[in-house]
Amino acid sequence: MRKGQGHSHGKIILMGEHSVVYGEPALAIPFPSVGITATITPNQEELFLACEFYQGLVSDMPELLESLHHAITISLDYLNKQDTLTIEIESTIPAERGMGSSAAVAVATVRGIFDYYKARLSDDVLLHIVGEAEKIAHGNPSGLDALMTSRHVPYFFAKNQFMEAITLNLSAWLIVADTGITGQTKAAVKEIANHYHIADVQELIHQLGDLAKKAKTYISQNKPEALGQVMTQAHGILTQLNVSNEPLNKLVRTALQNKALGAKLTGGGRGGCMIALAATHSEASKIQQALTLAGAQKTWLYQMGESL
Repeated sequence: MRKGQGHSHGKIILMGEHSVVYGEPALAIPFPSVGITATITPNQEELFLACEFYQGLVSDMPELLESLHHAITISLDYLNKQDTLTIEIESTIPAERGMGSSAAVAVATVRGIFDYYKARLSDDVLLHIVGEAEKIAHGNPSGLDALMTSRHVPYFFAKNQFMEAITLNLSAWLIVADTGITGQTKAAVKEIANHYHIADVQELIHQLGDLAKKAKTYISQNKPEALGQVMTQAHGILTQLNVSNEPLNKLVRTALQNKALGAKLTGGGRGGCMIALAATHSEASKIQQALTLAGAQKTWLYQMGESL
């Protein structure tokens, strides 16, 4: 049977949450420990989607999947196809946790559709289609999620200024833990905006940008201990900005108490995930176990610097 497949992976914001909104730099890495596979097969009667959240006609998809809906229709229009297909999506990326699940599912699906028709898909066309789909569904996305869930290198970037691919030259392990609570990005962003006129808040935002610059240097120079220190400093600042919450703080404390090199929240905050850094796999495993005992709903390990 004719079949097409597309794959994508998750992403993690290593440094620069919230400060990136105000023109400061941020640092994001691909996170291949979670991913999405889209499988495309023929359907005799309809354009059909099967995923965790929905099974049914693409034309009847709920608003939750609006970005994916547009990615499918834009891809078929680009290829000048009107065939009936079954699109089956398998995902290990938790939704609304700051890991780029919306963009990742679009990336995997576009790749799967193009693979089904044996059509060449350049990186530029992929990012254009996913970007248009995200724009229709979410307003004005930065394009970072589409980039990070489709590429295999970290990016150092500042909104509307630059986006620079960098080498992940770091011998360390990253532990990611999910609080099990949906992140509250919009509320956190709004609160900072309401207080941004205060000089102390502006200074904290600037400090987060400086820490992101230092993190880039430490990654390139293979200095995991120094990277861990700036991660923990960043979490302290994000806590002062009321971006964190007690479930996140508890997991960060737990990681540090179990000899993590550093730990912080990742993403929008007030829920979602936290990350911790360890020097070895053995130490990372111990931190992972401690986080599970402390209430993390799910955890992942990633060997940083490993070729994808």
